[in-house]
Amino acid sequence: MAEAKKTAQKKPTNKGTSAAKTTRRQNTEKGFTASEALTASLQSVMIDLLELSLQGKQAHWNVVGRNFRDLHRQLDEIIEAARAFSDTVAERMRALHAVPDGRSDTIAETTTLPAFPAGEVSTEDTVGLITERLDATVATMRGVHDQVDEEDPTSADILHQIIEKLEQFAWMVSAENRSPAGG
Repeated sequence: MAEAKKTAQKKPTNKGTSAAKTTRRQNTEKGFTASEALTASLQSVMIDLLELSLQGKQAHWNVVGRNFRDLHRQLDEIIEAARAFSDTVAERMRALHAVPDGRSDTIAETTTLPAFPAGEVSTEDTVGLITERLDATVATMRGVHDQVDEEDPTSADILHQIIEKLEQFAWMVSAENRSPAGG
Protein backbone atom coordinates (compact mmCIF):
# COMPACT_ATOMS: atom_id res chain seq x y z
CA MET A 1 0.00 0.00 0.00
CA ALA A 2 2.82 2.43 0.86
CA GLU A 3 4.53 1.58 -2.45
CA ALA A 4 1.31 2.32 -4.40
CA LYS A 5 1.02 5.67 -2.60
CA LYS A 6 4.63 6.60 -3.52
CA THR A 7 3.99 5.69 -7.17
CA ALA A 8 0.79 7.76 -7.28
CA GLN A 9 2.60 10.80 -5.84
CA LYS A 10 5.49 10.59 -8.28
CA LYS A 11 4.76 12.75 -11.33
CA PRO A 12 7.01 12.73 -14.38
CA THR A 13 8.16 16.03 -15.84
CA ASN A 14 7.81 17.18 -19.44
CA LYS A 15 10.96 17.04 -21.52
CA GLY A 16 12.75 20.36 -21.45
CA THR A 17 10.55 21.82 -18.72
CA SER A 18 11.54 20.75 -15.26
CA ALA A 19 8.82 22.83 -13.54
CA ALA A 20 5.86 21.46 -15.52
CA LYS A 21 4.21 18.30 -14.23
CA THR A 22 2.15 15.89 -16.29
CA THR A 23 -0.95 14.18 -15.05
CA ARG A 24 -1.19 10.43 -14.65
CA ARG A 25 -3.69 10.34 -17.51
CA GLN A 26 -1.80 12.56 -19.93
CA ASN A 27 -1.47 10.95 -23.34
CA THR A 28 -3.36 7.84 -22.30
CA GLU A 29 -6.06 8.56 -24.87
CA LYS A 30 -5.87 6.74 -28.17
CA GLY A 31 -6.20 8.24 -31.61
CA PHE A 32 -4.53 10.66 -33.95
CA THR A 33 -1.65 12.68 -32.54
CA ALA A 34 -0.61 15.99 -34.12
CA SER A 35 2.89 16.23 -35.54
CA GLU A 36 5.19 19.06 -34.47
CA ALA A 37 4.39 20.86 -37.73
CA LEU A 38 0.62 20.58 -37.24
CA THR A 39 0.97 21.69 -33.62
CA ALA A 40 3.05 24.72 -34.66
CA SER A 41 0.54 25.65 -37.36
CA LEU A 42 -2.45 25.46 -35.03
CA GLN A 43 -0.48 27.29 -32.33
CA SER A 44 0.23 30.19 -34.72
CA VAL A 45 -3.45 30.43 -35.63
CA MET A 46 -4.50 30.38 -31.98
CA ILE A 47 -1.95 33.09 -31.11
CA ASP A 48 -3.15 35.46 -33.81
CA LEU A 49 -6.78 34.89 -32.82
CA LEU A 50 -5.96 35.69 -29.19
CA GLU A 51 -4.04 38.81 -30.27
CA LEU A 52 -6.93 39.83 -32.54
CA SER A 53 -9.30 39.65 -29.57
CA LEU A 54 -6.91 41.71 -27.41
CA GLN A 55 -6.35 44.35 -30.06
CA GLY A 56 -10.07 44.43 -30.78
CA LYS A 57 -10.68 45.18 -27.11
CA GLN A 58 -8.03 47.94 -27.17
CA ALA A 59 -9.80 49.46 -30.18
CA HIS A 60 -13.22 49.02 -28.52
CA TRP A 61 -12.15 51.00 -25.45
CA ASN A 62 -10.43 53.81 -27.34
CA VAL A 63 -12.34 54.38 -30.57
CA VAL A 64 -13.81 57.89 -30.97
CA GLY A 65 -15.61 59.77 -33.74
CA ARG A 66 -18.41 59.41 -36.24
CA ASN A 67 -20.33 56.14 -36.14
CA PHE A 68 -18.71 55.39 -32.76
CA ARG A 69 -21.61 53.33 -31.42
CA ASP A 70 -21.91 51.09 -34.47
CA LEU A 71 -18.17 50.42 -34.64
CA HIS A 72 -18.00 49.92 -30.87
CA ARG A 73 -20.66 47.21 -31.14
CA GLN A 74 -19.13 45.66 -34.24
CA LEU A 75 -15.80 45.37 -32.41
CA ASP A 76 -17.58 43.43 -29.66
CA GLU A 77 -18.78 40.91 -32.27
CA ILE A 78 -15.25 40.50 -33.63
CA ILE A 79 -13.78 40.12 -30.13
CA GLU A 80 -16.35 37.52 -29.13
CA ALA A 81 -15.79 35.53 -32.33
CA ALA A 82 -11.98 35.70 -32.06
CA ARG A 83 -12.11 34.45 -28.47
CA ALA A 84 -14.45 31.61 -29.39
CA PHE A 85 -12.31 30.67 -32.40
CA SER A 86 -9.11 30.66 -30.33
CA ASP A 87 -10.83 28.33 -27.86
CA THR A 88 -11.96 26.04 -30.68
CA VAL A 89 -8.41 25.84 -32.05
CA ALA A 90 -6.90 25.25 -28.59
CA GLU A 91 -9.42 22.49 -27.85
CA ARG A 92 -8.69 20.91 -31.24
CA MET A 93 -5.01 20.92 -30.30
CA ARG A 94 -5.80 19.16 -27.01
CA ALA A 95 -7.92 16.60 -28.87
CA LEU A 96 -4.82 15.87 -30.96
CA HIS A 97 -2.61 15.57 -27.85
CA ALA A 98 -0.90 18.91 -28.49
CA VAL A 99 -0.46 21.51 -25.76
CA PRO A 100 -1.57 25.05 -26.66
CA ASP A 101 0.34 27.99 -25.19
CA GLY A 102 -1.80 31.10 -24.81
CA ARG A 103 0.26 32.88 -22.18
CA SER A 104 0.57 36.64 -22.62
CA ASP A 105 4.35 36.52 -23.11
CA THR A 106 3.95 33.85 -25.79
CA ILE A 107 1.33 35.94 -27.58
CA ALA A 108 3.53 39.05 -27.45
CA GLU A 109 6.59 37.17 -28.73
CA THR A 110 4.96 35.20 -31.55
CA THR A 111 1.99 37.05 -33.00
CA THR A 112 2.21 38.15 -36.62
CA LEU A 113 -0.20 41.04 -36.07
CA PRO A 114 1.29 44.54 -35.96
CA ALA A 115 1.02 46.42 -32.66
CA PHE A 116 -2.12 48.48 -32.11
CA PRO A 117 -1.53 52.17 -31.37
CA ALA A 118 -1.95 53.52 -27.83
CA GLY A 119 -4.50 56.16 -26.92
CA GLU A 120 -7.68 57.26 -28.64
CA VAL A 121 -8.06 56.29 -32.28
CA SER A 122 -10.55 57.78 -34.72
CA THR A 123 -13.30 55.57 -36.09
CA GLU A 124 -11.87 55.98 -39.58
CA ASP A 125 -8.39 54.88 -38.49
CA THR A 126 -9.84 52.07 -36.34
CA VAL A 127 -11.68 50.69 -39.37
CA GLY A 128 -8.40 50.49 -41.28
CA LEU A 129 -6.44 49.09 -38.35
CA ILE A 130 -8.97 46.38 -37.53
CA THR A 131 -9.40 45.43 -41.20
CA GLU A 132 -5.61 45.09 -41.46
CA ARG A 133 -5.56 42.82 -38.39
CA LEU A 134 -8.44 40.69 -39.65
CA ASP A 135 -6.59 40.29 -42.96
CA ALA A 136 -3.34 39.41 -41.15
CA THR A 137 -5.09 36.76 -39.06
CA VAL A 138 -6.64 35.26 -42.18
CA ALA A 139 -3.21 35.35 -43.89
CA THR A 140 -1.78 33.28 -41.03
CA MET A 141 -4.51 30.69 -41.52
CA ARG A 142 -4.17 30.64 -45.29
CA GLY A 143 -0.40 30.34 -44.87
CA VAL A 144 -0.68 27.12 -42.85
CA HIS A 145 -3.83 25.77 -44.48
CA ASP A 146 -2.34 23.40 -47.04
CA GLN A 147 0.01 21.75 -44.54
CA VAL A 148 -2.84 21.44 -42.02
CA ASP A 149 -5.17 20.00 -44.66
CA GLU A 150 -2.52 17.49 -45.74
CA GLU A 151 -2.12 16.13 -42.23
CA ASP A 152 -5.56 16.68 -40.72
CA PRO A 153 -8.55 17.64 -42.89
CA THR A 154 -10.71 18.00 -39.76
CA SER A 155 -8.50 20.82 -38.47
CA ALA A 156 -8.54 22.36 -41.95
CA ASP A 157 -12.36 22.35 -41.80
CA ILE A 158 -12.12 24.40 -38.60
CA LEU A 159 -9.84 26.86 -40.38
CA HIS A 160 -12.35 27.14 -43.25
CA GLN A 161 -15.11 28.19 -40.87
CA ILE A 162 -12.92 30.76 -39.15
CA ILE A 163 -11.58 32.19 -42.42
CA GLU A 164 -15.11 32.60 -43.76
CA LYS A 165 -16.26 34.57 -40.72
CA LEU A 166 -13.13 36.74 -40.42
CA GLU A 167 -13.27 37.62 -44.12
CA GLN A 168 -16.91 38.58 -43.66
CA PHE A 169 -15.95 40.80 -40.72
CA ALA A 170 -13.16 42.41 -42.79
CA TRP A 171 -15.61 43.18 -45.60
CA MET A 172 -18.18 44.62 -43.22
CA VAL A 173 -15.72 46.73 -41.24
CA SER A 174 -13.86 48.02 -44.29
CA ALA A 175 -17.16 49.09 -45.90
CA GLU A 176 -17.35 51.84 -43.25
CA ASN A 177 -14.58 53.77 -45.04
CA ARG A 178 -15.55 52.99 -48.63
CA SER A 179 -17.38 55.06 -51.19
CA PRO A 180 -19.54 53.41 -53.81
CA ALA A 181 -17.59 52.05 -56.78
CA GLY A 182 -17.63 54.45 -59.73
CA GLY A 183 -18.79 57.29 -57.47
